[in-house]
Amino acid sequence: MPETRQIEILDYIQSHPNCSSGEIHKEFAGTVSYATVKRMLTQLLTEKFIVSEGKGRGTRYFISPSYKILYSVDLDSYYEKEIDERQIKEEFNSEIIELLDRIDVFSETEFSKLTDLQGKYTDNISQLSEFEYKKELERLAIDLSWKSSQIEGNTYSLLETERLLKDKETAAGKTKEEAIMLLNHKDAIDFIVDNPDYLVPLTISKIEDIHSLLVKELAVDKNLRKRRVGISGTNYRPLDNEFQIREALESACELVNKKDNVFEKALLILVLISYIQPFMDGNKRTARIVSNAILMNYKHCPISFRTVDSVDYKKAMLLFYEQNNISRFKEIFINQFEFAVKTYF
Repeated sequence: MPETRQIEILDYIQSHPNCSSGEIHKEFAGTVSYATVKRMLTQLLTEKFIVSEGKGRGTRYFISPSYKILYSVDLDSYYEKEIDERQIKEEFNSEIIELLDRIDVFSETEFSKLTDLQGKYTDNISQLSEFEYKKELERLAIDLSWKSSQIEGNTYSLLETERLLKDKETAAGKTKEEAIMLLNHKDAIDFIVDNPDYLVPLTISKIEDIHSLLVKELAVDKNLRKRRVGISGTNYRPLDNEFQIREALESACELVNKKDNVFEKALLILVLISYIQPFMDGNKRTARIVSNAILMNYKHCPISFRTVDSVDYKKAMLLFYEQNNISRFKEIFINQFEFAVKTYF
């Protein structure tokens, strides 16, 4: 990501689109030379944070679509404004998948960190017996089942979840639906462990299969939704036309299938299933399992999300809904990948 001075220049360009290098330098003349401003603009152009029009002295600068997707947002400041006060993209952005296709979501530094962690994971599991590996994977599966359900409002504790999934012992004072949700998570995880290549290449029907496992015996419609759905905490409205939903999900699958970077594949489907909301319920649960299935197919470390604060997860997701900005969700993904490598394997 850009440095402090570059961020100040980006903020200026964002507030003053169609500005020249001379106008930018005038804003910062007291602290930086014109040559330095030109050098920073060249770097920002190279990193695709800005775009330019014209030539020579007639060159004008604009914020690029990729910067709007990737720039770091302060969530505390963003959510100081109430739901009806925030300026947001209220409708599904039909161009977002095409934009994501044109950019590298992870910076070189971020990708290098993830690659190093993956190397540690590969080295670590090479030293485990098959029994030891399965034991660690079971521990991760319990944590993922618990956290994924907790994000959706399930009140089982981690210890209660472990008792349920290992011994089928339900917790006192909890609903039957909560237990079913957790058991369904475990079934879905077991399925992708047993069939690691099932979701590669990714298709709508395979995503529907995972969703069906997750909502089994729950009062949730299967298959793609045919009516409108609302999302609490935001004025963003997902698509409500079945054919448009199918088209958007198909485009998401195509995007993930063509990306070479495994981390991008996993992150993008995690975000896009949630953004498209193809099902009446269970979208984020499905996204987390499908994302992990992709990681596991490519022999990458799966993610449990165990240390994610549920509110922080939702805020990062809402930021993508409302601004199509992936920065905070990407941060969660990187942190949780690091946690998984260091904790389980």
